[in-house]
Amino acid sequence: MQLIKVWDPLVRVFHWSLVAAFATAWLTADEWQSVHELVGYGVMGLIAIRLIWGLMGSHYARFSQFVRSPSVTLHYLHELRHHREPRYIGHNPAGAAMVLALLGALISLTASGWLYVSDTGGDWLEEVHEFIANALLALVALHLAGVALTGLRHRENLVKSMITGTKRPPANHDIN
Repeated sequence: MQLIKVWDPLVRVFHWSLVAAFATAWLTADEWQSVHELVGYGVMGLIAIRLIWGLMGSHYARFSQFVRSPSVTLHYLHELRHHREPRYIGHNPAGAAMVLALLGALISLTASGWLYVSDTGGDWLEEVHEFIANALLALVALHLAGVALTGLRHRENLVKSMITGTKRPPANHDIN
C-alpha cells in the first residue's frame, strides 16, 4: 500500500522535541533549576516556531486546515461516542482542540515560569506555575488516551505516523 505524507519534518521534530523538553523540565523542576529554566526557554522557542508554522507551514500543519468550530468538535465527540466518527487524515476535531489546549497550557506554563524567575511575581506565581504543570500533565494523559483510542478505532499506528510522517491514503469516507 502506498502511504501519503501527512506530518512534515518540522512538525515531527517539534513534537518529539517538545516531548523531550517537557519530560526534562518535569524531572528537573525541583532539583536542577538552571536546567529547568533553560529547557523552559527552549519550550518557548519551540512554541514560537510552531505558531509560525501553524500559519504558514505545510498543508496539514496549518491551523486553518485542522482547527474546527466548537459545534463541529462537539458533533465529532458525539459521533465518537456512538462509534460513527469519520477518520481524518490530519488532526480530527478533538485532536485539534487538544493541540490548542496543549499549546495554550504550554504558553501559560512558560510565561508563569518566566515571570517567576524574573522576580515579577511573588511566591504565588510559583504555585500557579506548578498548578499549570500538573494540569498540563493531565492534558498529556488525555492526549495519549485520544491517540490510543483513535488508533484502535481506525486501525492506525498514530505514533508511527508521527515518526515517519506518513499515513495510509484516505478512503472514500475519510476526511482530509
